[in-house]
Amino acid sequence: MMASQDIRLKQRNSFLLALAAFIWGIAFVAQSTGGDAVGPYTFNCIRSVIGSLVLVPVIKLSDWHHWSRRKPVSRKDWRILLTGGVACGIALSVASNLQQVGIYLGSPVGKAGFLTACYMLMVPILGLFLKKKCGWNVWLGIAIAMVGLYLLCMQGSFSIQFSDFLLLLCALAFAVQILIVDHYVDMVDGVRMACIQFLVCGIISAIPMVFVDMGCSVSEISEWASAFTDPYAWIPILYAGVLSCGVAYTLQIIGQRGMNPTVASLIMSLESVFSVLAGWVLLGEALSGREILGCILIFSAVVLAQLQVRKKQP
Repeated sequence: MMASQDIRLKQRNSFLLALAAFIWGIAFVAQSTGGDAVGPYTFNCIRSVIGSLVLVPVIKLSDWHHWSRRKPVSRKDWRILLTGGVACGIALSVASNLQQVGIYLGSPVGKAGFLTACYMLMVPILGLFLKKKCGWNVWLGIAIAMVGLYLLCMQGSFSIQFSDFLLLLCALAFAVQILIVDHYVDMVDGVRMACIQFLVCGIISAIPMVFVDMGCSVSEISEWASAFTDPYAWIPILYAGVLSCGVAYTLQIIGQRGMNPTVASLIMSLESVFSVLAGWVLLGEALSGREILGCILIFSAVVLAQLQVRKKQP
């Protein structure tokens, strides 16, 4: 009975992580257009604050109906929640701002998706230092997924620019964020930790927003503020704030409960597949044979990583 419950829980959480990846996949376009419209740090600051505010009524509703079993009660509970939320927020702010600046400095969206998704390789490597081991099928799945991502995202020759180096650092920060979530997820209310995470990310992003995006002169500040008068600038901001932050990152925290962080990171790497499929369905962009093969390899890798592998008897 317990085994079947664990299987159902992992299936549900896998679906939640895949849904988060779907939302993130579409958000790549929003990040590119939103960052160009208002500035990379401004975009991250506003969307993070919106993501935090969106979760406040969700927390109130959850408390009213007693849905959460991990509502903080004691000082210890609050200390653990705040520590986890702040740690996640710091890691997320570093990762999201590096990603946004990398895209802003000229890395193509496809290349940005490939380099960002390298976190799925960094998670198990960092996990080894935390004594989180993976089966051979997971490592094989990662190798297959990396090949699939390269076929899917990369076109032509591969060269590393400064913006690409920032994206690799972004992948490392995302790997750290995933491992922090894995550490705290069973001890706290996931929605509350997500709310704190976004608030911290927004506050940290506000610092470079003031000094870089807004500028120091009256004319620069006026030009920065005028960008918000364009209603089309708010479409990517609201999508990224409400769905990418408020919904998807909360799904990540809830979905990682009881999951191996490496398997979770592999499922979340599907965002690259969904971004290409969204362009095909919504924008009518043609898929090449190379891209189709990349999608098939990544989906196969996700399935392989979740297979139950029997351990050798001593």
